[in-house]
Amino acid sequence: MNRSRNHGTHTTQNLRPILWALLTISIAGLAWLKLPNLLIPLVLGLIPLCVVMVFKQPFWIVLGFVCFSFFRLHEAFPSLYVLRIPQLLALGSLACLGWHLFISRKLQIYWSKELSWLMAFVGLCAVGVIFSSSRPVAMAYFNGVFSKIALMTVAIAWLMRKPEDFVKAAIAFFVCGFMIAMVALQNAAAGIEMVEGTRVTIGRSMGSMLGDPNDLALTLLFPLGFAVAFSLKPGSWISRWLAIVSAVAIIMAILATQSRGGLLGIATISAVFAWRRVQNKVLLISLAAMAMPILFVLAGVSERSSGGAAESGIDESSMGRIYAWQAAFKMALYNPLTGVGIDNFYANYYFFSSHWDGKNHAVHSTWFGVLAETGFLGFMVFCTLAFKICSLAHGNLQFLMKQASAHHSGLYACAEGVFAGLLGTFVSGTFLTQGFTWPIYIFTALVVAIAQLLRQPLQNANR
Repeated sequence: MNRSRNHGTHTTQNLRPILWALLTISIAGLAWLKLPNLLIPLVLGLIPLCVVMVFKQPFWIVLGFVCFSFFRLHEAFPSLYVLRIPQLLALGSLACLGWHLFISRKLQIYWSKELSWLMAFVGLCAVGVIFSSSRPVAMAYFNGVFSKIALMTVAIAWLMRKPEDFVKAAIAFFVCGFMIAMVALQNAAAGIEMVEGTRVTIGRSMGSMLGDPNDLALTLLFPLGFAVAFSLKPGSWISRWLAIVSAVAIIMAILATQSRGGLLGIATISAVFAWRRVQNKVLLISLAAMAMPILFVLAGVSERSSGGAAESGIDESSMGRIYAWQAAFKMALYNPLTGVGIDNFYANYYFFSSHWDGKNHAVHSTWFGVLAETGFLGFMVFCTLAFKICSLAHGNLQFLMKQASAHHSGLYACAEGVFAGLLGTFVSGTFLTQGFTWPIYIFTALVVAIAQLLRQPLQNANR
């Protein structure tokens, strides 16, 4: 009797996967018949496969979310917009992190001083929301954007555990940069989505985050360091040529934005790689001094209707930044501890600016933006975080250089790309607003993850 019961139970267990498969096929089939959009049944049919992938490949899910959220691929390629990929990847990332943190416990959790400074800054931003001049605006940006960036920063740092992970992430970044660059160059060639007649954007007509040339330059600047690093890395010729083509396309697209912050970023990243490879520093500095004016000419900055050669003295664009920076300093003086609140600079420009031309303006500076929206306390914490991350990135690179015979070439290229890109981001931050956007925090995660990976042999040796 017991044997027959066991046989019946075993048969039922064997039938369960078949029943679930039939149920999935039936739902997909009914959706196919009833719904006019053929993409929806296709997505429903792929749900079981996606669920398995989410829990088996957490690294790819989080990386995909970062790529779509930062590079805005669905806005550059509008045909992807209907699929709601960023939202699906966000749900998958949260589900995956929750599963591996609390159920499977396979995620290796660690902490560092840099992450502590990051969380201190995020905490100050959260407190600033309460005391912000416009609480709904600050709350919407903090909950909708910045809290996700902070969460994914820690997730990236925890998920990247092998040298191959860094190689995959770096290649994904500069491939995404190449895709965005090609769309920008197509727009420039066709003369569409242009600002001031000469500055290229993407998706401006649909309200895309890439619809501002400075924001587009910022997005393109992030993968440039990785593209240059992998174009100089010995190894597979396929990855090298892909990196070279990507680097050229990204630089051309940044030039098409005519963003002075973007040009500073290109110059900084190029200078980092050149400084580490050219022995004659005097010659290098001389060549750099000659290259900068050529770069500005190639970018066509003099042709801009604002900030171009037609404006004598300090041009309108430069004066606009000076007025914005003065307003930012006054905002910090008004509330030294919390500032006016995250994402509140634009709305407060009228009340703090010494020059009103009939419209509010963006701050156009990472440093003054953080100062205005988080106060002097938040600004000091942010600067400390920036210094800590740059020091750790340089330390990672120095350690890998000393271990030249043993280190993974891809990991070294990624570390060099991170260091160059980080410096380029901070220098370009003079003219680009990126204190509360993705680049700095992705670099933070990569720097911390590389340092943790390099510590593991030492930790194992001390056990």
